[in-house]
Amino acid sequence: MIGEVLALTGALLTLLAAIGVVRFRDVLERMHAVTKASTVGLLFVLIGTAFAVPAGDITTLVLAGLSQIVTMPVGAFLIGRATYRAEGIEPRVDVVDELAGVEVDAEAGPLTTDH
Repeated sequence: MIGEVLALTGALLTLLAAIGVVRFRDVLERMHAVTKASTVGLLFVLIGTAFAVPAGDITTLVLAGLSQIVTMPVGAFLIGRATYRAEGIEPRVDVVDELAGVEVDAEAGPLTTDH
C-alpha cells in the first residue's frame, strides 16, 4: 500500500513537471520545472518500487536514483548556459545580469571581464 501511494505521488509530480514545461513562458522556468519536479517524482517512484519488490533487490533502484541526483544539476546548468549564450532566445534576467560584461576567449579558456 505504501509503495503504491509513493509511486502514484511520484507519477503526479512527473506529470506536473511535464505540464510546467508546456505552460511556463521562459526557458529558465521550464528548465527549473523539469529538473526539480521530475527528479523528486522519479525518486518517489523508485522508493515506491523499492517497497513493492522483494527484499534485498533494490540495488538497481538505488543506482538509478543516485545517477538522477548527480546528473540533473549538471544538465540543468548546461541547458541554462546554452540558453544564455544562444542567439535569438531572450533569457529573462530579473535583477542583475552578472555575465553581461564577461567575454569568453576560446583559446585562453578563462573568462575576462571589462573591469
